[in-house]
Amino acid sequence: MQLKVTTWNINSVRLRIDLVAKFIKAMRPDILCLQETKCPDDAFPLKRFKRLGYDNAALNGQKAYHGVVVLSRLPFERCNVQSFCGKTDCRHICTVFGERAGLRDPLTIHNFYVPAGGDIPDPAVNSKFAHKMAFLDEMRDCATLRPAPSERAILLGDLNVAPLEHDVWSHKQMLRVVSHTPIECEKLTTARIAGGWVDSMRIHTPEPTKLYTWWSYRSPDWATADRGRRLDHIWTSPILADRVADITIAKAYRGAEQPSDHVPVTATLEL
Repeated sequence: MQLKVTTWNINSVRLRIDLVAKFIKAMRPDILCLQETKCPDDAFPLKRFKRLGYDNAALNGQKAYHGVVVLSRLPFERCNVQSFCGKTDCRHICTVFGERAGLRDPLTIHNFYVPAGGDIPDPAVNSKFAHKMAFLDEMRDCATLRPAPSERAILLGDLNVAPLEHDVWSHKQMLRVVSHTPIECEKLTTARIAGGWVDSMRIHTPEPTKLYTWWSYRSPDWATADRGRRLDHIWTSPILADRVADITIAKAYRGAEQPSDHVPVTATLEL
């Protein structure tokens, strides 16, 4: 069975619903995980997604900020939400797919939106950065993010850290910029290792090849400058590592009219 799973920080799902629809018609993912939906659950455009073939939705949203959702052509068995740092700020949702989706063995998907962290990489003077540090530490210590050796699981989303040297346009110039500071890179990598997760994107495109999923709105000519960062990630449990047949970064969507600053990333799995 082939399964396509997409992650995309859409930066307001209602504002960019037509762009999402265009992507869906072109790529046809089975499961679409969105972040920064900026939409309360009762205002989410479910009818539009059902017309596009996504009859199943797990929502965790709020007005104006954050928000994560899993939309699926396949029914899931259950979903749950986990809060981090004592905040109910809609940054995680988990879905489990099983027999109803035609799977012999269950598949768990964790969809995350990690705090961005503000502009100053000093937790003593920047509460947003302190929140980000605490969030990454809780991810590291979270028992539910440590799949068993036989468990098929995926952790994906906007993790807001570009952890490797070639995940940014200039390693030296980015060392003091939030998203690529040494402490962030260390904490995200430690969280990944603690859970036994495999960085599928870098398995398919090893360093030193540059790999980006985000380009700043501040750049007047983002395509020419190409000063990107890999902030969006797809991790798999070890048992799924060799089941990832392809990873596609749809860079062209950054050049759309009224784009998100992130682009869709799609993993194709052979289950």
